Amino acid sequence: MTEYQAFRVELKDKIAHVAINRPDKINAMNAAFWNEIVDIFQWIDDTDEVRVVVLSGEGKHFSAGIDLQLLAQAATQMGTDIGRNAERLRRQILKLQASFNAVDNCRKPVIAAIQGYCIGGAIDLIAACDMRYGTFDAQFSIKEIDMGMAADVGTLQRLPRIIGDGVMRELAYTGRTVDGKEAQAIGLINRAYPDQQALMDAVLALASDIAAKSPVAIRGTKEMIRYMRDHRVDDGLEYIATWNAAMLQSADLKVAMAAHIGKQKPDFAD
Repeated sequence: MTEYQAFRVELKDKIAHVAINRPDKINAMNAAFWNEIVDIFQWIDDTDEVRVVVLSGEGKHFSAGIDLQLLAQAATQMGTDIGRNAERLRRQILKLQASFNAVDNCRKPVIAAIQGYCIGGAIDLIAACDMRYGTFDAQFSIKEIDMGMAADVGTLQRLPRIIGDGVMRELAYTGRTVDGKEAQAIGLINRAYPDQQALMDAVLALASDIAAKSPVAIRGTKEMIRYMRDHRVDDGLEYIATWNAAMLQSADLKVAMAAHIGKQKPDFAD
């Protein structure tokens, strides 16, 4: 397993556990973070043994968002030409967006486990995940508005589909903090737990359940859900018909049926 500066990555029982590993810096997203997350999720996509991903943060907090030193460094690179500054900034923003696009585009389900701070860029990150779970005392905030900027790495594009337009606007315009209980109530997280241990136990149990399913069926299900974000119902029905014309020929269907009839637990190939 590759060693990373900003992450700890483990693969066990078909579950890839990806943990942001900068607890002394509140898991702030430094330069290494943005580069390594692309490589990690490419490895996840390419590794058939991986069935599902758990994304967490080491220590007391999930993440305090982008490392302010990274922003300060970008500011020092500005010159006197507005056009060249804009081009440089645009390329940098698109590069950061690509890091979280790698999470969103991952073929495997990604489950976020959140405790403590989840602010700024961390909201962009969890919005790119399939499912989110947290602790009662987790603190969620779209903090960019208090820094004099609009969130630009995915929150404003993905979050309306998760919590609805009106609530998203309230949080984006005010930057106010939402705790775990309210986050569950508005649909930002699926469920809240009393502490970090209960959270991780529940998330790993869920991941284990998903990992036991047909990887072909999981892949198709995720692809159809993602496709429907930007297409009409009739487009989606056409796509799933074409997709399943091939995928229903998978051996997984026979394995699942035989296990169901025999009241056994199916064992699917990677």
